[in-house]
Amino acid sequence: MKKRFLSVLLSMTVVTALAVGCSSGPDNTADNTQENTADEQKEDKAAADDETGDTADVEPVEQRTVYVTPKWVKSVIDGNQAGYEDAVVAEVTYTGALDDSESYKKGHIPGAILVGDTEVEDAEGTEEKPYNLLTPEEVESYMLSHGITKDTKVILYGEDISGVGRVAYAYLWAGVEDVKILNGGLSAWEKAGYDLETDVNEGTKADSFGTTVPAHPEFWVSIEDAKDRLENDDNFKLVSIRSEDEWLGKSSGYNYIERGGEPEGAVWGKGAQTAVDVADFTNADGTVKDLEGFKKVWEDCDFTLDNHLSFYCGTGWRATVPFLVLYENGYDDISVYDGGWYEWQMRSDYPVQVGDPASDDCEHTTVGELPTDKAAAE
Repeated sequence: MKKRFLSVLLSMTVVTALAVGCSSGPDNTADNTQENTADEQKEDKAAADDETGDTADVEPVEQRTVYVTPKWVKSVIDGNQAGYEDAVVAEVTYTGALDDSESYKKGHIPGAILVGDTEVEDAEGTEEKPYNLLTPEEVESYMLSHGITKDTKVILYGEDISGVGRVAYAYLWAGVEDVKILNGGLSAWEKAGYDLETDVNEGTKADSFGTTVPAHPEFWVSIEDAKDRLENDDNFKLVSIRSEDEWLGKSSGYNYIERGGEPEGAVWGKGAQTAVDVADFTNADGTVKDLEGFKKVWEDCDFTLDNHLSFYCGTGWRATVPFLVLYENGYDDISVYDGGWYEWQMRSDYPVQVGDPASDDCEHTTVGELPTDKAAAE
């Protein structure tokens, strides 16, 4: 663009010189100079708009806002969001390791680092470590390795909506005060016309997180606490974010879980068509619905937003999505029962329900009495 303008400017100068030498009319040099200056200013403005992506007018969002637009994220990268100059943008993959992150290697948001779900939860799947959050010390260590402290502005995105939600939830539980998620992920970013890069980026290690981890232990509910509150707290609602087949006990949803059912007293919060989606909570374009969208999904469910809502699923991923939407809308009486059905079905004496609890044919029994033929097909 600048080279083309220079060529035009030189051509205009030659023509002007010839005109002055051959004409006896008035000197128009001053007028031409003014016109050229105006053109140059227009060119410079256009170039500046290209560099910033025209995001100078993007409005700020509240600290508790979680799901943000591609244009807002671009405005952060362009330096147009005060206070976000040192924001950490991170793509979430399962391990956070480059060798396991093909999506990152193909192209990622400029400046993005890699983080992993296994940096916030155990990956053993044993009774001692049933895919729950890692110890506070382990989660803190991983965050510090990326330069993430309680004051860091973090923007996450990734291919798996609930996998990204899992990391965002863990960071909030730990004490990061401002966590965002690019709503719609990389496809929304590309649809907006923004560039990708393939450079490998790493965070700068931090020495201190800045507060005790977890700063919000109330966001996390253990299996023992979930059972106790189901039995003794009328305002406590244990909300299943699972598919209908999982809810009714027709399938566990997972090929490594043999038993089907739900904790006794749980209520259904819908959200999923399978064990690996949150389809009821997403729009046609893949973005997560707003609060009004969630209210429509829940309009015939057996709970209200006045209850304490403790969300769970199979292993703690899908449950984080409704938690985050309520969190960003100012709700505080919310939590995630981390162990989900996976941990519950490991306790042979724990009470369960199989079928719709509102129907007469719902079976009430214990885990030890359940059949072991409900694993999902490979």
